[in-house]
Amino acid sequence: MDKVLQKLRDAISSVYMGNDRAVDRLLTCLLARGHALVEDVPGVGKTVLANALARSIDARFARIQCTPDLLPTDITGTAVLDRRDGDFSFRPGPVFANIVLADEVNRTTPRTQSALLEAMSEGQVSAEGETHRLPDPFLVVATQNPYEFEGTYPLPENQLDRFLMRIGLGYPSPDDEARILDVQPARTTLQSLQPVATADEIVELQRVTDRVTIDPALADYVISLAQATREDDDLVVGMSPRGSLALAQAARATAILAGRDHCIPEDIVENVVPVCAHRVVTKLSMHEGDTVTSRRIMQRILETVTSPV
Repeated sequence: MDKVLQKLRDAISSVYMGNDRAVDRLLTCLLARGHALVEDVPGVGKTVLANALARSIDARFARIQCTPDLLPTDITGTAVLDRRDGDFSFRPGPVFANIVLADEVNRTTPRTQSALLEAMSEGQVSAEGETHRLPDPFLVVATQNPYEFEGTYPLPENQLDRFLMRIGLGYPSPDDEARILDVQPARTTLQSLQPVATADEIVELQRVTDRVTIDPALADYVISLAQATREDDDLVVGMSPRGSLALAQAARATAILAGRDHCIPEDIVENVVPVCAHRVVTKLSMHEGDTVTSRRIMQRILETVTSPV
């Protein structure tokens, strides 16, 4: 299994020539059965990163380009009249894929954004009075531009809570940018990228992740961090139990990426900000969607709560 993960890393890094930590965090979401929200300014490789992951796995992939006129049924699917027998049959939408890229998700309306809620939290879609299961594995990678950009709709708190991680990419280093100018990976390498893992291998990796052990002292550490967010004077809403579970599962996936079958404190520390900062609501936010304040508060809490040795 370590070889599969290394092949995935190498394949993605051959196209996305940027922050290596972002690659590992995306793989963490995949192993933990979570979903990833990739946020940064246009042009830093958000879509390239998601596409590289999708092309590296031999599984069904669908891309949804989110626009203001997109309807919920454009995502989930709708009933279509069969002229031969006069009955309606359900035609699945693009969400019925193993890896779904929701590009610029905050450019579509909250009503359409909510069409992903059931799919992301329960792995199913309810339509026309019936429940349809989604394939396994199932991963949503959503990209979004910062909220201060014109024409964006802030994601509601319950939608943000469905994402395991909120990942920022940042600008590439000068050396990486020089490679991008030379190789032009989005035009050349991405098109020739071949799968290096199967859907069944990913499912097995997810099962291995579930079996990673977390010492009771580390579980208490996760609970202490969550409790600290609920008691912090600068937060209106702290972490929910779903947030605690997400942090523990992300720690398990981080341990797998490091080649271990057990968690250590660093696995939790590494994930606190990307897993938890978008799950809390601050009093000090200057406008909806601001993440700077919540990240600072989570970093302060992380430095305040003592981790087990």
